[in-house]
Amino acid sequence: MEKTPTPTHCPYCALQCGMNITPLPQGGVEVTERADFPVNRGALCGKGRTAAEVLSPAVRLTTPLVREGGRLVEADWPEALDRIAGRLAATRERHGPDSLGVFGGGGLTNEKAYALGKFARVVLGTSQIDYNGRFCMSSAAAAGTKAFGLDRGLPFPLEDVPRTGCVILVGSNLAETMPPSLRFFTELRENGGTLIVVDPRRTRTAEQADLHLAPRPGTDLALALGLLHLVVAEGRTDEAYIRERTTGWEEARAAAMAHWPEYVERITGVPVPRLREAVRMFCEPEAAMVLTARGPEQQSKGTDTVGAWINLCLATGRAGRPLSGYGCLTGQGNGQGGREHGQKADQLPGYRKLDDPAARRHVAGVWGVDPDSLPGPGRSAYELLDALGTDVRALLLMGSNPVVSAPRAAHVEERLRSLDFLAVADVVLSETAELADVVLPVTQWAEETGTTTSLEGRVLLRRRAVAPPPGVHSDLYVLHELAGRLGVEKGFPTDPEEVFGELRRASAGGPADYSGITYRRLAEENGVFWPCPEEPAGTSGAEGRDTASGAVSQGPAASDASAAVRHPGTPRLFLDRFATPDGRARFVAVAHRATAEEPDAEYPLLLTTGRVVSQYQSGAQTRRVAELNAAAPGPFVELHPRLAARLGAAEGDPLAVVSRRGRAVAPARITDTIRPDTVFMPFHWPGEGRANTLTNPALDPTSRMPEFKSCAVRVERVEAVPRS
Repeated sequence: MEKTPTPTHCPYCALQCGMNITPLPQGGVEVTERADFPVNRGALCGKGRTAAEVLSPAVRLTTPLVREGGRLVEADWPEALDRIAGRLAATRERHGPDSLGVFGGGGLTNEKAYALGKFARVVLGTSQIDYNGRFCMSSAAAAGTKAFGLDRGLPFPLEDVPRTGCVILVGSNLAETMPPSLRFFTELRENGGTLIVVDPRRTRTAEQADLHLAPRPGTDLALALGLLHLVVAEGRTDEAYIRERTTGWEEARAAAMAHWPEYVERITGVPVPRLREAVRMFCEPEAAMVLTARGPEQQSKGTDTVGAWINLCLATGRAGRPLSGYGCLTGQGNGQGGREHGQKADQLPGYRKLDDPAARRHVAGVWGVDPDSLPGPGRSAYELLDALGTDVRALLLMGSNPVVSAPRAAHVEERLRSLDFLAVADVVLSETAELADVVLPVTQWAEETGTTTSLEGRVLLRRRAVAPPPGVHSDLYVLHELAGRLGVEKGFPTDPEEVFGELRRASAGGPADYSGITYRRLAEENGVFWPCPEEPAGTSGAEGRDTASGAVSQGPAASDASAAVRHPGTPRLFLDRFATPDGRARFVAVAHRATAEEPDAEYPLLLTTGRVVSQYQSGAQTRRVAELNAAAPGPFVELHPRLAARLGAAEGDPLAVVSRRGRAVAPARITDTIRPDTVFMPFHWPGEGRANTLTNPALDPTSRMPEFKSCAVRVERVEAVPRS
């Protein structure tokens, strides 16, 4: 009997590409294209096409593991859960609630992220919760909130990109990180628009650009300020827009005018004529966009850097207008939704602030607890990891692999080993799970129903297509069982739709308002853009206006009789007003400053890190797929031929990259697509080639984002060990 395909979404990046899953008669599942989803229109990258391979019991966890005599051995679920609950309770009794830590992931569904945040605050009573999305786009979130009063990765759908006049793409290699999205930028150029790519490397994405700017790593802030200086000097500002829709321009203009073109050229290495050409290309069309990714954001000044790019948009009237604006390209599959609903150290569901008394009252009311019982804000992700084994004695970790992904990774691994107790819930036995005292095997994307929120702010429904292997349970089941063992019998259901219903109530009235979204709507409408408040009976759903975002909602009509009372969602934010008290966007005066760690005589080069097309994040899942490993089998050190000649290194020679935090060894990849003063390493692998052994945990003072994208290093040849 032929099986009916189940429409769902990819488990990897924030595009959340649509796909179909069909169980095969002989076992396993088939992934096929799904042309009806507008973001990928049927296209899938290699990771998406092979995603089903990680469903195989041969490569994933299928039974709980507990540590006995220094080894992980198989156990049953009651034993594993009893052990976790007992150790958490004993640690809390001895050291207090903040001795318990919780660390989540940007791949968790909205339901799981919501339940995890609630579990930490209601069941454990701890403030010590954060997630790996802090390493993804927290600087962009902080800058967007400062400027616009609201953070949503993209304030418009990707379908707007081909219709604008110019896009400046800063620190993003979409051709490798989000391949299906590249078609929007190809269509932009086919329609007569232009693409400017800012990246220290001439990546596959930069090769598609009309103009490539290759600044020295860590100087994106100076570059943005230099472009704004030229905008002012050449009389290209939109004075009417600045007057009517913004505040703070005088201070921001004065700060930019201190960054004259020749000064910026000395800092960035980008020639003045190229700066002028970028300004011309950006300002001449009627509409334009700036999109940033991890390049400018993963810096100890990432919030100011993104703020400077936003200032460029505001000064030219390119925000809150059709086909124009600033946007951030979220990385992780649910990086957007993951930070909206409570697993971040300072936030409550609906993107509410944990230190806001009104927010605490609202969420506590939904949870049925006293607002005063909720702990305050806790440590950010790296600070939480750094406190392990000292202030934080026991850790519950879900869906993250910081042994590979965290900065100063050898130190983080040491802190994890120093814990009194570590419990990990994951799909595979990651490098972090290998250190745990208890490991729980949990369901993954095709085996569970739940929602994610894409980089567009589009809430999507992932559907269960296959049953998990026997002995595998969902993260919601884990939290339900642990809550019961720790004395909280109600409030942690295992049904994801029931959890989503509570999330809707908790988010109602908040910046990220999901209250008007239901599973039925998500299935019928191919996703709904937030904010989407629940409309009172009798109002028209044909065009809704969200007062928090100030945006005219332009969503699809509902397909049943209740359409008259449905808010249609908000694909495009800020068209009428910004989400600030006065409705105006805020310029923020910023100035260039050096990276936290500049090169010197001992460490004369800069290291920058990133991804390759066939691996994803820490590689915990993609490194288990043969096709992907064949395409990207291991780490490498990318360096310029002039640097290779100075070292006497040939292609494939083992090189040691050394920073103040450690040493990584990988083969040389010699190319003239990188600056001579810069080396690049991908960060997907553990072991001696672990790039994050080298990276600097210096934190942005606002976002607490570590400075992954720039640190001082030296490169040394490693003599190959002779064969016996």
